Order: sequence, then structure tokens, then C-alpha cells
Amino acid sequence: MCNPETDKTPTTSKKRIFIGLLGLTFALVMLLILVGGWIATIGLEHMHPGVALAAKITASIACIILCSIISALILSILLEKELPFTHKIRGLGIKLFLPLMEILGPRLGVSKEQVRNSFIETNNRLLLSGNRHKIAPERMLLLLPHCLQRADCQRRITTNIDNCEQCGRCNIDTLIKLARSYKIHIAVASGGTLARKIVRDHKPKMIIAVACERDLTSGIHDTFPLPVYGILNQRPEGPCWNTLVETIEVENALKTFLKI
Repeated sequence: MCNPETDKTPTTSKKRIFIGLLGLTFALVMLLILVGGWIATIGLEHMHPGVALAAKITASIACIILCSIISALILSILLEKELPFTHKIRGLGIKLFLPLMEILGPRLGVSKEQVRNSFIETNNRLLLSGNRHKIAPERMLLLLPHCLQRADCQRRITTNIDNCEQCGRCNIDTLIKLARSYKIHIAVASGGTLARKIVRDHKPKMIIAVACERDLTSGIHDTFPLPVYGILNQRPEGPCWNTLVETIEVENALKTFLKI
């Protein structure tokens, strides 16, 4: 389901939002770990002083490692460049901290849509900076939301996009032509379950996905470490209803990532 809001925040501001929330969320997590560890060591000291000391050393090492990981991730985002091992540790930010950031953000006056938008933009910038190896067309998947199709269209294209008559009333027509021109896989999903099935069936090496903030964020989250480049749709008539996409933006992404 799409959300009607579209964030117009400039790229730099989006990056600041993401870095600020990531840093604050990490600080709160570390505080909880330290407080929890301190409480635990009180009980361990009654058992044996050596056990308490070992627990403190272990906790300190864990804190140092976590701080190093988050510092490397933030530095990578600031420089818009993948540093050694940051691709792997980016999963920590996606799987653990992003859900926490979505909870914390609204309490600080940052909407969920802004948090998600900043995450998508940051994800895209990192993919662009790490774009060293081009993707073969047969390993690329263009994944589209069903709401790009006109609401009054009777053709069922979620099961087979070739059912589209390409009448030109929606963006699907142009996107099919793009997919055929670049010889990539293209599919339409009506929700997360079908999207995951499409990914399993096609086994792509990379996905260019069009959707709203919520669906793109959950898609990037669910498919990691598979790279997903997200393109936000436009919702002039509201959520999940006759939405649009800048097809030139899709084609530019294909030109950037494809081995042509």
C-alpha cells in the first residue's frame, strides 16, 4: 500500500536526517547495553569477582567493535563511498537500526516518510558509489507496483506483464518497451508476498524497484544483501491509485548499472 506523501527534502538534508537518526539511535542502544551490563555485573560480583571482570571486558570489547562499525558506516555515508567491509555492515543498519529509527523519528518531529525517504536516498547513493561491476541484462529485474496500472484497466498483468495491451494510458507501456530494449526482466507485484516470489523465481543480481517509501524500504530490508535501487512513484490521485513514475529516471538507472 502506498503512502500519499512525497518528501521534497534535498539530498544533503536527507543524508543528514539519516545520519543524525542513526547516530542517536545507536547512542540510545549503547546506553541500554551499558546500563544492562552494569546491572548484570552487580549480580555477577556476588558470584565471583573474576566472572564480573570477564563480563566487563567482554562488554567493553563489544562496545568498541560496535562503535567502530557504526563510525565506518557513517563515514561511508558522509563520503558516499563504500569503505572496506561497509557493504557487509550496512546490513546491521538496515536490519537493526532502521526499525528503531522509524520509532524514534516521529518522536523527534521527523515523520516515518522522511525517515524512509532519507534511507532510500542514502541506499541509492551508496549503490552508485559502489557501482564498480556492471550487471548483465539477464540478471537485472525491474520490479513495478500494480498501482502504476490504470485503476479501470481490465488486463491482469501481475501474473504476466505480457498481458498488457500497451495502450499508452499508463507508464507500464513505456516501461515494457524499456525492458525489451535493454533485454531485462520486468514484473509487476501487488504486494510484498508476490514481490518476494518474483525475486525468488528470477534470482536477479540487482533490482531496480519503483514504489512508495514504505514498500521500497521494506523491499530493501527484506532482500538485503541483494542490491535494490529505489525510485519513488508519484501519487497525484492519492495512494495506490493511478500512480506515475519518471520513466527517464528508470532508464538512467538502467544505463548506470547495466553492462551494455
